[in-house]
Amino acid sequence: MQNARESSPPRHVAIIMDGNGRWAKARGLPRIAGHRRGAEAVRRTVTAAADLGIRYLTLFGFSSENWKRPPSEISDLMGLLRHYLRGEIAELHRKGVRFRVIGDRARLAPDIVTLIDNAESLTRDNHRIDLAIALSYGGRAEIALAARRIAEQAKAGRLAVERIDEECFGRFLLTDGMPDPDLLIRTSGEQRISNFLLWQCAYAELVFTNTLWPDFDKADLEDALRDFHGRERRYGASVGSR
Repeated sequence: MQNARESSPPRHVAIIMDGNGRWAKARGLPRIAGHRRGAEAVRRTVTAAADLGIRYLTLFGFSSENWKRPPSEISDLMGLLRHYLRGEIAELHRKGVRFRVIGDRARLAPDIVTLIDNAESLTRDNHRIDLAIALSYGGRAEIALAARRIAEQAKAGRLAVERIDEECFGRFLLTDGMPDPDLLIRTSGEQRISNFLLWQCAYAELVFTNTLWPDFDKADLEDALRDFHGRERRYGASVGSR
């Protein structure tokens, strides 16, 4: 019989979706073909996560550093994002998915921001699974923004300096209201977190899979969950002290 830990999924899973370009290159296809297949993997993974009882899923879609890519690739990615926002949100809503975006929206085109706002408004009251997509996102920038907002509140006299602690700081992050990730998965064999959820992943378990993102499916997610369940999470405490 499974124990309680083995029978319950991690509450929050975060995924760095990596390998679209390599998937396309291996097949002699343009990079956008890999990104399109990657969008299909997003659809599969959201469904799988909900079926497995994961309550929060955060996907790293486009980093603040990705703006340095060739303009043609950025244009293709933004077009794919528009297509996703127009074509997938109604289905996500039907399946009880709450959709949100974290990141610097000021760098996104106004029509994309409007599509995001509409998607968030439509799905706000859904509770089956909370899907967050990180777009134009960087962990260091998020921490700096939180610090700036806290400083502004303190300067205005709305926040006492002695009340600033880790819990307070967390309320100024873009993920306010979400639990920290229990598990961070990165696809494609790379073993780094690439400026993703730096504060939030302080105690996350890390799983690196060689599967390229376009090929990622429910079986890969289940493999990562089995790895997660095989670990002892101590949060800095010594063995036997928890």
